Amino acid sequence: MSHRKVPENIKKRLKKHHQEHLIAFWEQLDAGQQRDLLGQIEQLDFLKTDVSVEDFIKKASSAASTPADFTAAPFYSAAPANKAELFKYTQAVELGEELISSGKVAAFVVAGGQGTRLGLDGPKGNFPISPVKNKTLFQIFAETILAVSKKYNATCPWYIMTSPLNHNETVKIFEKNNYYGLSPEDIFIFQQGTFANFSFDGKILLADKDKISVSPDGHGGSLRALHRSGALKDMKKRGVKFVSYFQIDNPLVKIFDPLFIGLHALDNSQISSKAVIKAGPGEKVGSFCIADGKVTVIEYSDLPTKLACRRNPDDSLVFGLASIAIHIINLDFIEQLNASGFSELKTSLLSKLHLESSSHSASVSLPLHKAVKKIPHLDRHDNFIVPSEPNGIKLESFVFDALPLASKSIILQTLRGEEFGPVKNASGFDSAQIAKEMMICRSASWLESAGVAIPRKPDGSIDCVIEIAPSFALDRDDVKTKLNQIPKIAAGDKVYLS
Repeated sequence: MSHRKVPENIKKRLKKHHQEHLIAFWEQLDAGQQRDLLGQIEQLDFLKTDVSVEDFIKKASSAASTPADFTAAPFYSAAPANKAELFKYTQAVELGEELISSGKVAAFVVAGGQGTRLGLDGPKGNFPISPVKNKTLFQIFAETILAVSKKYNATCPWYIMTSPLNHNETVKIFEKNNYYGLSPEDIFIFQQGTFANFSFDGKILLADKDKISVSPDGHGGSLRALHRSGALKDMKKRGVKFVSYFQIDNPLVKIFDPLFIGLHALDNSQISSKAVIKAGPGEKVGSFCIADGKVTVIEYSDLPTKLACRRNPDDSLVFGLASIAIHIINLDFIEQLNASGFSELKTSLLSKLHLESSSHSASVSLPLHKAVKKIPHLDRHDNFIVPSEPNGIKLESFVFDALPLASKSIILQTLRGEEFGPVKNASGFDSAQIAKEMMICRSASWLESAGVAIPRKPDGSIDCVIEIAPSFALDRDDVKTKLNQIPKIAAGDKVYLS
């Protein structure tokens, strides 16, 4: 067994930040394990670690502070309300289509989650969801990007952020499926970063004698990961200016929406968002607000019940705009965040806590949010603990916390049935079954708007199963150009249009 000593600078740093236990098993490690552990320790941002302990453990805070004063956020409605808006929406669609055609827009999906809650052993993106062909989420998005590329005669690159939990398997899935018809050169798969996990007394947990316990750093970490992975550099080389951000669990998302892209560009927004009207005051979604003159999302758990239930004279919810994790982000805004590293915030914290600057000071540092979880770990007596109750804290950042950092940010309302059917649960609300039903309903709506008769039961529900492939139609307007390819649909039919 190697008896290499712990470098003095590491010992001093760990002692200063009260994390000496990370090298408790040093003498039991071989040289390779020692090098690996040192590398993990050197990657730790001790400034962020100390702030995390101070804010989330000692003070028992649950998240970044909620604004003291905020109002409802203005937004563009799903359809133009008057002639002036109609003119602007028309301009926006034309501009959006031009930007897509010229290769200025890239797709970016956050796909670090596992399908455990859905009964799937593997990446959530490999979950089968389409109502007729049982296509996976990955396949639906890939086919959508391929259809957009053909429609606009453009190369639309796809950036996929995985996590350490599923990166290798995701790569294998794409290789096995020949990248679903897309060119491998136009798909960039990379991993998100991680945060260390903490015990309730502020100690970083060990997953093993030579491994620090970590968890993915949340979808907010995507802005940092784009830079560190080289994805931003790849985008710049291609001439990409706008990033279409979405999350892996929403099969209804319109990845390349000319109206959304165009409004974003016309208004010189740096990061824009789509929203739906809440199903009710208790829906577990973030609410768009204005705080200190900036667009902000307040988590459902942080919005007081009295405010969540407040209504306008027309009985609509005052804070009824729900965040659905669909954004357009300027490439130069992401670069700006990574280049600035929020130096003013860092300087303030360094002064407050009397800490040295870490090697990670020049990186995105969005507010952190905590989750109390059951975290398996190695204790100080060399026992591996699999807790039955929550025993520690995981930290993550949220991408919507970048909204207040933008000089301009707009919101476009979309319709829930058109673009928001998240697949989060095995049953009940936000389940796979509901998402499939929403996919069928959207397809039926598109067909009926084109004059196609859809069989319905006496209660009005749809009496058939329909799936429209992206290659057939990307929206309801596309359907109107394919009427001669649509067969007559009878009750009980399973119809696949491709």
